[in-house]
Amino acid sequence: MHLSDITHPNQLHGLSIRQLEEIARQIREKHLETVATSGGHLGPGLGVVELTLALYQTLDLDRDKVVWDVGHQAYPHKLITGRYHDFHTLRQKDGVAGYLKRSENRFDHFGAGHASTSISAALGMALARDLAGEDYKVAAIIGDGALTGGMALEAINHAGHLPHTNLLVVLNDNEMSISPNVGAIPRYLNKMRLSPPVQFLTDNLEEQFKHLPFVGSSLSPELDRVKEGMKRLAVPKVGAVFEELGFTYMGPVDGHNLQELITTFKEAHQHTGPVLVHVATTKGKGYAIAEKDQVGYHAQSPFNLATGKSLPSSKPKPPSYSKVFAQTLIKLAEENPKIIGITAAMATGTGLDKLQQALPQQYIDVGIAEQHAVTLAAGLACQGVRPVVTIYSTFLQRGFDQIIHDVCIQKLPVFFCLDRAGIVGADGPTHQGLYDIAYLRCIPNMVLMAPKDEAELQRMLVTGINYTDGAIALRYPRGSGYGAPLMEEGWEPLPIGKAEVLRQGDDLLLLGYGSMVYPALQTAEILSEHGIEATVVNARFAKPLDTELILPLAQRLGKVVTLEEGCLMGGFGSAVAEAILDAQLPVSVLRLGVPDVLVDHATPEQSMATLGLTPPHLAERILATYRVPQPALVG
Repeated sequence: MHLSDITHPNQLHGLSIRQLEEIARQIREKHLETVATSGGHLGPGLGVVELTLALYQTLDLDRDKVVWDVGHQAYPHKLITGRYHDFHTLRQKDGVAGYLKRSENRFDHFGAGHASTSISAALGMALARDLAGEDYKVAAIIGDGALTGGMALEAINHAGHLPHTNLLVVLNDNEMSISPNVGAIPRYLNKMRLSPPVQFLTDNLEEQFKHLPFVGSSLSPELDRVKEGMKRLAVPKVGAVFEELGFTYMGPVDGHNLQELITTFKEAHQHTGPVLVHVATTKGKGYAIAEKDQVGYHAQSPFNLATGKSLPSSKPKPPSYSKVFAQTLIKLAEENPKIIGITAAMATGTGLDKLQQALPQQYIDVGIAEQHAVTLAAGLACQGVRPVVTIYSTFLQRGFDQIIHDVCIQKLPVFFCLDRAGIVGADGPTHQGLYDIAYLRCIPNMVLMAPKDEAELQRMLVTGINYTDGAIALRYPRGSGYGAPLMEEGWEPLPIGKAEVLRQGDDLLLLGYGSMVYPALQTAEILSEHGIEATVVNARFAKPLDTELILPLAQRLGKVVTLEEGCLMGGFGSAVAEAILDAQLPVSVLRLGVPDVLVDHATPEQSMATLGLTPPHLAERILATYRVPQPALVG
């Protein structure tokens, strides 16, 4: 059977180990070929090929439910659930999503882009099954990195309290999240991997059997059963924590041995109550370059399969916001030992890995634990430390209560740096950083700012470090800046709540925030070609607004347009509209941003065009709103 012939996972039933190994080889080949061409997550999926095939051979996917944590490890799942022929469209507009989506395929039983959710969701499905008096299996696959997320531990705690609720948890232990795992839990799992009984079995047992008379190098199939039995004897030691929490523990199992996996999963299905199967895998398995660099090949832009090197860009790009952020923070931290950078398992993505290399004592990685990161920062701030909590906009959503309860109510000077704010592209709706303006603007004792370019980012970093009258948040986009001239040092802080006028005009006011300031200037040029001269303001701050500058301009010009790369509901435009309403000004306000829709996976440029946020689209909407006759600006 060829992989391309598989349209239903139940077609794996009855296949021999040799046939499954051939399917595994084809999955890795297709996986590598696709990601090398279009980019995407590489290491996670390569590591779970055998795990996926073995588990699915023991399940009836017409009835049974499987919940994958995060979802970027589920590329093999996609390839055996009817998406082989469309897989070349991975992460492209209108193509196969990079994560699981219930709306995409009936075998995507639960969608997720953030970690640590699978056990909770699977337990919910299992309880629903029991309430309905139905009979089917429910399995959750979760990585060892995701176990550092409190939600996963909460779910384990609950499941362990339900001895008659059948639930299978498969722990995919590759000793990695995106970067190497941190904390006591990963250290415990590592001890389990390397515990004397298991290490003895994996390293020494076969060698001992080879020296037995009449056995030599030809080992009988009984050896595997002996090894498995001895592993069971080791369970009380290596699986003690999970057993104490109410789970039947099985493992560690070789995650690339199909026969051992199938045997273990079949046995697990026979147990009553929650079962945890501990599977040891290698991230990037089957692609030597990815196995050696598991951090670098967690995800990749298009690359050369032979060399593993990224394909060169067609033209040089300015440095990314993340790189400018990291370099500037290091300079500031060198001068101020009280500055501590905090990440939640996203060191490479945020650029804090550079801080770790330069100043390891001023760097903290809490693992996948955003709530803990926020409250940890609050505790540090209580003692005079300057915590810089650097988290993607989409992930800071997970610490919302902690921002209110632990930081803002106590008016603590915590500096939040929100990377990937705005449209992020191929990762889709779970990762779009569209809500931070709205979810932070409503909190007292919080200042919000966003730079127009990477040079202003440097000044805002200094501003945030110096601000001590409560919390302050800085949002900046994914990708390259504009090539604005950077300074090596000597950055001046910005006055809190003060905007700047970039262009004068007498017909209307364009208020740009953050990444939409340059598009506002470009839009103003298009409008000028149609006889409309706009004043353009770089707002800099969404809270507090510079009402001393904005309100007189709004009153004089009578027409205001706000531009933001975030949700319109409760966003920057809402703040401006509220200020104008409160001042009772007879002014027309047009808010341009992301409407009340989920933004799917596509390139950022495609998404911006679809949302009408490119300069030609913006100009056309402005001209149409103010009923100025004009030719079509967008074809």
